[in-house]
Amino acid sequence: MGKIADALEKHKKETKIRAETVSRPVEEPEVEPEEQPSKPLDKIPAPKWHSPKLVVLSAPESMDAENFKVLRGQLLHGHDHEVPRTIMVTSAFPGEGKTFVASNLAASIAQGVDEYVLLVDCDLRRPSIHKVFGYSRGEGLYEYLTEKKALPELLIRTKIKKLSFLPAGKVTRNPSELLSSRRMGEFLKEVRERYDDRFVIIDATPAQVTSEAHVLAKNVDGVLLVVMAQKSPKRAIEKTIENIGKDKILGVVFNGYSKAYRSYDKYYKKYYK
Repeated sequence: MGKIADALEKHKKETKIRAETVSRPVEEPEVEPEEQPSKPLDKIPAPKWHSPKLVVLSAPESMDAENFKVLRGQLLHGHDHEVPRTIMVTSAFPGEGKTFVASNLAASIAQGVDEYVLLVDCDLRRPSIHKVFGYSRGEGLYEYLTEKKALPELLIRTKIKKLSFLPAGKVTRNPSELLSSRRMGEFLKEVRERYDDRFVIIDATPAQVTSEAHVLAKNVDGVLLVVMAQKSPKRAIEKTIENIGKDKILGVVFNGYSKAYRSYDKYYKKYYK
């Protein structure tokens, strides 16, 4: 456990200095970023190293980006619950936007004044967060859990200040066994308890088609359930909540429902014009 602590301590110190490159060749961005001006991150043009799906950077004045700020505020500053430090993001079925929500929530929290974030891709079947941040798929969580690599060799300091990323690593046929292992439980406990200002965002597999989400839910503070409009049956959503446990559900993110914007979209655009 001391090695995990040392790795986290090292990464926290290093986030104070913007890294120009990533040390591992396999994790180099596919497109080199432009030199960043010394302006607030949400005031500069979107760099070319990330996917447009990272809307908090690619469209910082959009309503989608604003909604992630609202979600961040509800999670971190809610008065009716203890602030969750480890948050798992899942959905009932594939294609509902869980990776989109996990990536943007992590980036939004990291843009806060005091918060540090570790984003972990726990989808060992079809990992995709690395694409959102402009990396090729390399080693990560799988290699750590199978003790092939030490944590310091796997953590990536992203181009977003105060946001570190642990990729999924190798795709495996036994993800449930690895994610329910003692090593995984100790890892989540350590990254949660080491610092008061660190939040851990976990992108998990869909809960209705895999078992990993239920395993991970036992070791996190709370779960965000992403629901795509006009996709998931109501009963499937209810069953997902029952299986995970109502006490673990922090809330539901309703994704893909554009009609909710239309009544006040013109006022929002006029305000920011």
